[in-house]
Amino acid sequence: MTSKQQRVEAPRPEIGSGGLRVGRLTKPHGLKGGLKLELYTDNPELRFTEGAVFHLQVPVDSVWFGKTITMTALRWYNHMPVGFFEELPDRTAAESIVRAVLWIDEADVEAGREENAWYDQDLVGMQVIRDNIEVGIVAEVQHLPAHDLLVVKTPTGNV
Repeated sequence: MTSKQQRVEAPRPEIGSGGLRVGRLTKPHGLKGGLKLELYTDNPELRFTEGAVFHLQVPVDSVWFGKTITMTALRWYNHMPVGFFEELPDRTAAESIVRAVLWIDEADVEAGREENAWYDQDLVGMQVIRDNIEVGIVAEVQHLPAHDLLVVKTPTGNV
């Protein structure tokens, strides 16, 4: 008998269309509630500061669904970022939130907008042109483990 593991749905937090995914909590570090971070930003010094508030993307049945966490410190251990948060006082609390994706809201994105930087929402809706012929419009940006992927809406469907 084989059993297939069903993928758990984790909806994006409701923070506006301009929200930005900045990281993911990967695993606990130490006994004081620290969590190793996988960063999705080129500028952690701007995004991961004391007092920064992160919206959580977690499964609907998680105790953390619809909540935010506030950073108290970002430290680097062996070139790995480790975050500490007000709501996570110990390792047990940290273990309950592993794999959560961290988002910042639209206002925080605008406050930290860099010159010559672009975000997913900037690409969605843009024309895709190949050999001077419009082939479609960017419908979505997917973040895969190896690379990012643009989904293009064409007259015959998404590519």
